[in-house]
Amino acid sequence: MIAELFLIGIGTGNPGHVTHQAISQLKAADIILIPRKGSEKSDLADLRHQICDELLGADTPPILEFDLPIRDPARPYLSAVDAWHEAIADIWQDTIKTAKTVIGTAPRTAALLVWGDPSLYDSSMRIARRLKPAPAITIIPGITAIQALTAAHKIPINDLGSPFMISTGRQLRANGFPKEADTLVIMLDGECSFQTLVAADFDIWWGAYLGMENELILSGYLPELADIIVQTRKTARQKHGWIMDTYLLRRRDV
Repeated sequence: MIAELFLIGIGTGNPGHVTHQAISQLKAADIILIPRKGSEKSDLADLRHQICDELLGADTPPILEFDLPIRDPARPYLSAVDAWHEAIADIWQDTIKTAKTVIGTAPRTAALLVWGDPSLYDSSMRIARRLKPAPAITIIPGITAIQALTAAHKIPINDLGSPFMISTGRQLRANGFPKEADTLVIMLDGECSFQTLVAADFDIWWGAYLGMENELILSGYLPELADIIVQTRKTARQKHGWIMDTYLLRRRDV
């Protein structure tokens, strides 16, 4: 098994988001692991390859791809995620074992390109801790979708002196907009959960494919934009086969 695993944040798909630290760490790895998420999302693997080609060139270590398992939607959420993480850890280990046939020797280090940042709404660290024997883990931070969103809209994440929170669509649907904050950033929301709110109370800043050539951004009064965002998201997903989007909700002054 490897002695060290590098979890490297690569931003939201723009090679310009990848830091010098990340490039150096990628070059230092014996192998690079790239996940495949099915043919419909092949662009995600292709983008990782493109980042390596553009930024590492001839210094790119051998790349090994692996197929991600599918999370069981029939199981309770936390139980399903736990089993899913265990399955991913097993696949990482199996993929690393095959590296010897590719590079001629057992790898000592491996790098995993993580979308955004490994510390924010990403489970790479949790999965890495399931590897046996456990390797040392090095984290290279990356630009988050939240940073890319606020930069695209040219807004600060919070109002003066006001707190903000970061959550998921699942939490927004279950618990509504938190009373503790005026600004809420929602990630990992495939169901456009802003539709569950009393729309008249909020403004929204939405973005998809942030930092990329096909970036989409919309902002304004939620009642006027909700249906437009839903349709824009649906059309973009059909066109590209995948979509990653994030949005910021801000309570209106009443």
